[in-house]
Amino acid sequence: MKKYILLTIIFPLIVSSQSFVPNAPELDLKSYILIEPNTNTVIAEFNSSDFIEPASMTKVMTGYVVADQIKNNLISLEDEVLISEKAWRMEGSKMFIEAGKKVSILELLKGIIIQSGNDASVAIAEYVGGSEDGFVDLMNSYAGAIGMSETNFVNSTGLPDDQHFTSARDLATLTTKFINNFPDEYALYKEKQFTFNNIKQLNRNKLLWRDDSSDGVKTGHTSTAGYCLIGSAQRGNMRLITVVAGSDSDNDRFLSTQRLLEYGFRFYATQKYFDAYKEYTTAKVWGGKSDVVKLGVKDDISVTLPRISFKDIKVDYKFKNNVQAPITKGSVMGSLDVISNGEVVHTADLIALEDIEAKGFFGRLWSRFVLWIMSLFGMS
Repeated sequence: MKKYILLTIIFPLIVSSQSFVPNAPELDLKSYILIEPNTNTVIAEFNSSDFIEPASMTKVMTGYVVADQIKNNLISLEDEVLISEKAWRMEGSKMFIEAGKKVSILELLKGIIIQSGNDASVAIAEYVGGSEDGFVDLMNSYAGAIGMSETNFVNSTGLPDDQHFTSARDLATLTTKFINNFPDEYALYKEKQFTFNNIKQLNRNKLLWRDDSSDGVKTGHTSTAGYCLIGSAQRGNMRLITVVAGSDSDNDRFLSTQRLLEYGFRFYATQKYFDAYKEYTTAKVWGGKSDVVKLGVKDDISVTLPRISFKDIKVDYKFKNNVQAPITKGSVMGSLDVISNGEVVHTADLIALEDIEAKGFFGRLWSRFVLWIMSLFGMS
């Protein structure tokens, strides 16, 4: 029978004087979600998987597609886009581009992100996808690739259509990917204004003026969607992303987002526990040129929990002992569980941090004989 080593480490941490964590604030919204994206932790949610009309929050995917095309050297920020009559005639919010003139990708991105220009969205969609319909196919392909299973796009702007829908959860996923994959393009979301064609245009996201830690993301509004907002802020080592949908007024969507952000930062924290490829324990090796193999994790590991839940964090290491050589660096040797209040909050593989070569023939034979003897007495 295989036997496993179980080791427990208790991490001493400074604990908040909080004695409880209150419920998330009650908000008059169709749906919302509050997440810590780096640990993929949902802190609060309401109807977060329900279909919603994204309105101009759609343009986050428009920007995502463009950012990925730039990263893959298919287009560049300096490319000049010839503005079509269709783009020029777009209804709704505009950055005031003119048909027949050329505008750079960078300027169009600013028009999409800062001013929420429908004209800029169509112009860039036609350039990247050959047509807006072609670009929409790209949008849906990207959505599927990053796990947006409750989403379907039919345009690049967010103008109303019965077949144009998403969910708060999917928009949070999209925003997480944008921030992590394209930090340079994401930096445009915190710009408060830009000037194009001698017209000064302000960012529609009022959080940028209300909260210094806020750095995005995107407003949205139609008569059927209500007032919507994707928000994001970072304080210290902790980032939070919110999506609120279906607010009754422009101001209420910002107040709801602020209340969610303050709740998350006030009552939750993110702590790092493991560094990638650092030794945390060892397993005994039989038949190897080394008697032990160093064990660690492949990726950095952090957890997000209520502040009071860090009091008794434990880590259980589970791995098979007396492993036969050879062992290859990176091989999965077991697992670890991060436990808070008796509940497993994170699980990860334990991997070998080094190669362990096997001994020669007689050395391996002797090791197997000793291991067999030990197994007879229940010692292996």
